Amino acid sequence: MTTFRFCLGEVLAGAHGELPQPDGDDLTFWQQWLAQRNLGLVPIAAPETFAWPGYWIALVNGKAVLMYGSPSGPVRPWETAEPIEAGFVLSPFDLALDAAQPYGAAAGEGVVAALLLAPHAEEPLTRVEAATAVAGHGLEGDRYARGAGTFSGTPGTGYELTLVAAETLDGVLSWEEARRNVVTQGIDLNALIGRDFTIGPVVCRGRRLAEPCAHLERLTEPAILRPLVHRAGIRADILVGGPIAAGDRIAPIQATPS
Repeated sequence: MTTFRFCLGEVLAGAHGELPQPDGDDLTFWQQWLAQRNLGLVPIAAPETFAWPGYWIALVNGKAVLMYGSPSGPVRPWETAEPIEAGFVLSPFDLALDAAQPYGAAAGEGVVAALLLAPHAEEPLTRVEAATAVAGHGLEGDRYARGAGTFSGTPGTGYELTLVAAETLDGVLSWEEARRNVVTQGIDLNALIGRDFTIGPVVCRGRRLAEPCAHLERLTEPAILRPLVHRAGIRADILVGGPIAAGDRIAPIQATPS
């Protein structure tokens, strides 16, 4: 049976190496995996009439079918394309970025400028001098560690910790309004996507950009999204927990040569 993994493999044509086996919800896994690579799956509004002289992926009877052409049909002629339940086009988020290393390779080093917590969704964030990072959960006392955040319960990775650069927020939002857990100084956060890094003794993994959304705009002010696109910080998971505090060093973990 054709899988989403097979279809993406054909579309990407080896550009990102051998694709992993999905873990958890299939579509969520691939959306988040692709996001690390500046790629997204754009839903097609009317896939049953979509015509595109390139690859796109249809969902037919719950399985993925690779489509092509105008008018479109299955790439593998023995597959059926009726009825189409949904369709997706693979597209870069930002066309100006390098396809091989979209978020860069040299993150540099930085420090924790501030830690911010909120016990419940939409409550104001409060600065604290130190916090305990719990692997697989988040920062003790924060809404996401308690499963009480706006996006708690959303499947997938990257919901344990958020970071944003103080340099980005200057003149745009206050640190509290940005609704990120860790405000940093001196480090290129985007370059941590797909990499392990440390905050003091804590080990984290950068999952994807924490793009600004309508939820943030609703809690702050209209038109706040545009200056923060691709610059609103990153989402990360905590691999090894421990204490973190303002002033702690943040640095990528250098990959061990194979």
